[in-house]
Amino acid sequence: MGKNKEQLIKLACQGDKQALEKLLLICQPDIKRFARRTCSTSEDIEDAVQIALWQLYRKIGMLKTVATFTSWLFRIVERECYRLFRIRQANKINAEFQLDDLPATYSNIDLKIDLINAITALPLIYRQVFILKDVEEYSSPEVAAKLGITVEAVKSRLHRARTIIKQQIKTPKIADI
Repeated sequence: MGKNKEQLIKLACQGDKQALEKLLLICQPDIKRFARRTCSTSEDIEDAVQIALWQLYRKIGMLKTVATFTSWLFRIVERECYRLFRIRQANKINAEFQLDDLPATYSNIDLKIDLINAITALPLIYRQVFILKDVEEYSSPEVAAKLGITVEAVKSRLHRARTIIKQQIKTPKIADI
């Protein structure tokens, strides 16, 4: 890191707005280059860079030492790329699952409707795991990798999803009474 950049970081940490603006301009190409290697799509790259610059602008005063600046900034970009990737994966999973994809082999159409309603009513974190594991038949490690969670979390969420679905299907409807 050059002397000039170190001085800008020190001044920005002390609240100098002009130094902060110069620092934002100087850092943007490096951040963008790093984001290109880390993010999964071009939209995510742009979003991650903007968020990193915004975090830099808002939190530069919290930086304790100039030496940690670069790793701190790149860690912000890395976390943001990962967060955007998880959101994109969650949206992809929800978009891929269509209610008509369930097999029409059920003898009881009411059971099929109840099952579909129970699955769609699940909270997102349970629905994602349930669809990947029980509908698309991925293994627990594959589901964990797709969602960025542990295998234990997959098992726990799957158990909870199945329990919720069983409770909803077993609960008699007012129209059935």
